[in-house]
Amino acid sequence: MSGHANLLALALAGAAFVAAPTARADESPAVLEEFFRPGCPHCAKAESWLAELEARRPSLRVLRHDITRDPAAAARLARLCRRAGHPGALVPSFLVGERLVVGFRDGATTGRLLEDLLAGAGASAEGEVDVPVFGRVSAARSGLLVFTLAVGLADGFNPCAMWVLLFLLSLLAHVHSRARMIAVSATFLVVSAGVYYLFMTAWLGAFLALGESRALQASLGVLALAAALIHLKDALAPGRGPSLSIPESAKPGIYARVREVVTARNLPAALAAACVLAAGVNLVEMLCTAGLPAVYTSVLASHHLDFWRRQAYLLLYIAAYMFDDALMTAAAVATMSVARLQESGGRILQLISGAVLAALGLALMFRPDLLN
Repeated sequence: MSGHANLLALALAGAAFVAAPTARADESPAVLEEFFRPGCPHCAKAESWLAELEARRPSLRVLRHDITRDPAAAARLARLCRRAGHPGALVPSFLVGERLVVGFRDGATTGRLLEDLLAGAGASAEGEVDVPVFGRVSAARSGLLVFTLAVGLADGFNPCAMWVLLFLLSLLAHVHSRARMIAVSATFLVVSAGVYYLFMTAWLGAFLALGESRALQASLGVLALAAALIHLKDALAPGRGPSLSIPESAKPGIYARVREVVTARNLPAALAAACVLAAGVNLVEMLCTAGLPAVYTSVLASHHLDFWRRQAYLLLYIAAYMFDDALMTAAAVATMSVARLQESGGRILQLISGAVLAALGLALMFRPDLLN
């Protein structure tokens, strides 16, 4: 647990270190481009908000492009949408600098995002850094990076996954072969990360296909809150009522597969058994781990990033999620011994998962703008 806390502290410190941009008196006014189509109800809602914004910010330049009358604007919007991973020319769309925002929900969500982008566009570029793949990041726009690390680390506090890995490592330690222990445990971790990545990719694809919807956000918030309450129940009253832990009926089969890995005659057979074990365990654990990945991917889908940046954030999440497993494995390999996960420790992990899920669920239900 200390490894999670240290990494999260570094992430928060890194976000705070990047200096926030400060406006200058001689800078040029911010520019907002709107792409719209007459008769589009969301475009009409966006136009009402834009009129109010222009009244509040007289220096703001708003460039309006009717894609039904301006073929060049329609073609340009289509290129921007394709680059951002969206099919066709979608309206309403807004361009601030190089950032494209597709769709308009209301002033509290999409409007808030656009105003934040305009504040960054009208500020000095000092205090910004170019991060490979993730793009240009500043203190005002590093929220998704920190959010990814924080939720990924919290997801890693997962007793369902930990007890299988610890059991595997404890048996491997008795083989007294550090090379075999490294090969088998590394294979288990890599396959586990791959399966989890595919699992999260499926969640992300579903949310991208469904699109943004206040009803979907609220429904996901209710499900997250329900999962949080079950996690908290598992921590405070284990063995009673519904549970998101691995069912007792599945544990004998998992134990048998772990022993197959350890007792395999040769290393290739052990690695093959480790692959089967990792894939099987992650499939069984999906109920236990579905809450945080679902919430995270819904938030990621709402940020309108291009394909490669979405994948980069998913990989960063997986790295944070696997951090504690990698740390435990490194310690076990170095000492050739493994500390057991006590019941009290498992309850603490359940409390952490439940608390994070509850906070995210409430935000999705009542303040989704906080997650954007």
